[in-house]
Amino acid sequence: MSSQRSQPEAMLFDLDGTLFQTETLLLPAYHATFDELRAKDLFTGETPPEDRILGALGMLLEHIWMRVIPDASIDTRQEADKLLLRYQMEGLQQGQGVLYEGVAETLQVLRDKGIRLFVASNGLEDYVRHVIEAKGLGHLFEGLYSAGQYQTRSKVDLVKILLETHQIQSAWMVGDRSSDVEAGLQNSLTVAACDYAGFRESGELEGAHIRIRNFTELLEYV
Repeated sequence: MSSQRSQPEAMLFDLDGTLFQTETLLLPAYHATFDELRAKDLFTGETPPEDRILGALGMLLEHIWMRVIPDASIDTRQEADKLLLRYQMEGLQQGQGVLYEGVAETLQVLRDKGIRLFVASNGLEDYVRHVIEAKGLGHLFEGLYSAGQYQTRSKVDLVKILLETHQIQSAWMVGDRSSDVEAGLQNSLTVAACDYAGFRESGELEGAHIRIRNFTELLEYV
């Protein structure tokens, strides 16, 4: 049963697995990336299982590739970075990728309540910006913060920069991975954990103040 909390000044949202059903854009791009890596003789063998990259969502990109292709060279990982982004951008232009149910409507209600909305993602700057724009959410957010733009080593640091830049005194961190929980707790925020993407591992959301199974459930707490 939900219990309402005092309305925060701002809410900070992770992107992948929180607002955006990442796999609907990522997986076609993932397979295209490895097809091209093989064509360029930068990778041999079968494409690594999809669960490797899905399980790594929320990590910094360099850590994602260390998990997906641990034996690959730095050159191969860097090329994989470029190719994956390119194929994802092409996919967005073709209309691929969907938001979770109720995301746009819920964000609009929160904005109408006077809550300032931000994105805080470990992704690349261009990826974050293009997903938000392609899905028609740009007008709802006051700022888009990404590890790729600010070169942060953890989401804790990224969230700290965001809070200080906008002089935010009270906020919620909304996300689906341990990095989101950690970023919220270490910055003294209320943490709302999204338990619907299926990417997380057991125990990742421990410590969160709120756990939701549908994005629209956020409205039950404010």
